[in-house]
Amino acid sequence: MGGSVASVARRRPIEVDFALVGHQESWRAAADVLAVLRGPEHAPLPDDEIKDILPWIPPRAVCHVDVGSIEGVKARGVYIDSFIPPDRLEAAHVHQNIARVRGAAACAIKAGAKIVSLGGFSSILIEGNFDQLPETRDTVFTTGNSLTVGFIVQGVKKMCALEGRNILRSTLLIVGATGDVGSGCARVLAPIVSRVLLNARNIGRLRMLAAELEANGAQVEVATDLQQLSVEADLVICAASLASPSLLLARIAPEAIVCDAGYPRNLSPDAEMRGAKVFFGGLGQITGGLRFAPEFCGVLNRHPFPDVVHGCLLEGMALALEDRFEPFSQGRGFITPQRVAEIEAIAARHGIYLAPLTTPMASGRRSCVSEGMVERISYKGSSR
Repeated sequence: MGGSVASVARRRPIEVDFALVGHQESWRAAADVLAVLRGPEHAPLPDDEIKDILPWIPPRAVCHVDVGSIEGVKARGVYIDSFIPPDRLEAAHVHQNIARVRGAAACAIKAGAKIVSLGGFSSILIEGNFDQLPETRDTVFTTGNSLTVGFIVQGVKKMCALEGRNILRSTLLIVGATGDVGSGCARVLAPIVSRVLLNARNIGRLRMLAAELEANGAQVEVATDLQQLSVEADLVICAASLASPSLLLARIAPEAIVCDAGYPRNLSPDAEMRGAKVFFGGLGQITGGLRFAPEFCGVLNRHPFPDVVHGCLLEGMALALEDRFEPFSQGRGFITPQRVAEIEAIAARHGIYLAPLTTPMASGRRSCVSEGMVERISYKGSSR
């Protein structure tokens, strides 16, 4: 894999404003990354060989990232893959995966990054406890989750508008409600919906979040089992920390609006949600331009629209463009409506907006949700 960023950097040092730490959510995505690193002169590796090789690849920088602002500002960064195997995201592998995140953070520090965004399970594993990462004076870390919450909420509001739904009358269910993203969504949306249903594994954390929301006037119900909820939700945000798409929703209203904001995705292909309007949340689009070197376009950002990136990674880019190198999102419980509004304003100032909404299709492809048209999703069975 001689075409990696590391070998390029040895020949020609490049100043780095930001670093993005991530991992691939599927073996297909991992195979595509390895194919680019190996170069077009090499034949694709067989699937079984990829699964043997990937666990032995240490965290490393795989490409440079150049991002532009509509204000004419530019920032340079590096994408660092932690190479966490897609089938080893479960709790049984937590210690090995934390070690990989630490290794990726060390790569970012060595590259001279001023700010590092932790994407996907990288931030979940650290949970904002940045003292688990290598010590440094010149590099700060952010989970990127404040901007992720902003784009999830914007997407929910847009879908409600497209469907002619009055969000003020909606019953909102948040799966993974006590996580950083889930609790942030709850704080932003609880004041503008009729009722909030909170679901997570830890009942103690659920009750604490419920008490916080109720103190601000929200009507809240909590449950560790979705079947225990007393009413059906017509608006759902899935933000659970799942190792694979395995969530089977229950007790949701017919024609419910469902935002799958997980990475990896939350919803199982076998989810029983006939007639639900499902879309992928938490994504933003860089209108000022995005360039990878080597060329990873369509590999690292696997979306049907150009320059679309997960909000957690976009937060670091936006802060770099703003010349604000600070740990903006620091972990569970710190995301407030005020902080979300602030990072949304920073992103918008540089032309980073909500990405076009996309929905899953039966073939595994994605389709666009646009003004006047909403893709109808039919899953197996019925939620009734």
